[in-house]
Amino acid sequence: MSSFAHDFPFDPSYGCTSDELLRVPAPAAPGDFAAFWRGRHDEARGVSTDPEVGPLEEERDGLRIHGVTFTSVGGVRIGGWLALPAEGPAEHGFVIGHGYGGRQEPGPDLPLPLPRSAAIMPCVRGMGSRGLWPGIPAVADEHVLHGIESRDTYVIGDCVADLWCAASALHELVAEPAPGGRAGGPGLGYLGESFGGGLGALALPWDDRFGAAQLTVPTFGNHPLRITLPCVGSGESVRTYRREHPEVMDALRYFDAATAATRLELPTLVAAALFDPAVPPPGQFAVHNALAGPRELQVLSAGHFEHEGLAAETAELRENRRRFFARYLV
Repeated sequence: MSSFAHDFPFDPSYGCTSDELLRVPAPAAPGDFAAFWRGRHDEARGVSTDPEVGPLEEERDGLRIHGVTFTSVGGVRIGGWLALPAEGPAEHGFVIGHGYGGRQEPGPDLPLPLPRSAAIMPCVRGMGSRGLWPGIPAVADEHVLHGIESRDTYVIGDCVADLWCAASALHELVAEPAPGGRAGGPGLGYLGESFGGGLGALALPWDDRFGAAQLTVPTFGNHPLRITLPCVGSGESVRTYRREHPEVMDALRYFDAATAATRLELPTLVAAALFDPAVPPPGQFAVHNALAGPRELQVLSAGHFEHEGLAAETAELRENRRRFFARYLV
């Protein structure tokens, strides 16, 4: 039963109890899953990102915020924002992924979880006010299908590469943060919500520059289950497409965030919702359940849904995020 009154033509809790959600598994990986992603990562790490910082746009939360552009795979120029400490050097860095609505401004991504931090907030190709690119749809329902016919052309793989290139650009712009977290590990963290959470789960297992991550209501978890669950998010476009093109599941096996999470050994905090009309909760929990390294879970009553307790849960997550990164990046 749904925990909130709503007018959706389906139950956004999908009839699942919390115990059932904690048992949702990850699909098995294709035999060359790791080789595919390591190859994509090697390609992205070889890109000369040539970052350029624009004039100061805003100053708040102890940060000076500039526009930034950098080059990603395929010569695509990515835009976004760069946040730098208002005083002193950066001791930590963050790459911050956005939801499938894109990013129009730095917005709620700030303040950062730790003081004396820098952050890059890219608009991945096709999305947001600074990620528009000819030929790539800017609307989520169309973007999520772009190139989906093949693992080699699917736009989601290029969006993951945009995050890797964002990390390269940040390291070029800011003196590499002091080691933190694991012995000899990097002081670089990842934050991602919804679309950005799913991209993070796909990106992080292959990149040793990161020391910890926090994923909120991550998408792309357990595609075989996900395509059976109605929703109002981009997943519905994939469901609809798959009915006419069942062969698409061959490509989607490589873009399953839960499958990737079985390789994700970084300390990871996941905020997963019990009720979510846009990203079905079983997929969110599948990502958490599959994590191979130290993990923490904050259960949200709802995601992608306005409700009375939202402000309190958001504040709790912000504090948990601060504590988590203070433990693993400091």
